[in-house]
Amino acid sequence: MRPPLYLLDTTIFCQPIRPAPNTNCQDHWQRHGDDRLAVPAIAVAELEYGLFLKNSGKLWEAYRTILKGRLTVLDFTTETASAFGEMKARQTVTGKTIDDFDLAIAAIAVSHDLIVATLNVRHFKKIEELKWEDWSKR
Repeated sequence: MRPPLYLLDTTIFCQPIRPAPNTNCQDHWQRHGDDRLAVPAIAVAELEYGLFLKNSGKLWEAYRTILKGRLTVLDFTTETASAFGEMKARQTVTGKTIDDFDLAIAAIAVSHDLIVATLNVRHFKKIEELKWEDWSKR
């Protein structure tokens, strides 16, 4: 098995259980395959938070059947925390701040030398050292 190449942010990770998934995103996911993808534990938390709020048995079943346990999950570690601190300080100085969850996802990607796959380009493009791809495009 090859190591992961992409880290999926929440906008990508949730696509398989959305009522109308983004077809370009689905194409990217299929082309790269599950063994080349990882998901940050933070994206799992964000997705499950949304599921708890919606309180939909149908969505929970889709999540358990389609997504839960499907990809490697990367945790927020001590190494990631150091990367996060440095990135947040740089953003504060430059005035290019984004929310902490997205910054934590970026720190996990940088710590593991992964490319963030996202539909949220507006935030991730503000992080100079981060490699990212917009999966809404072909």
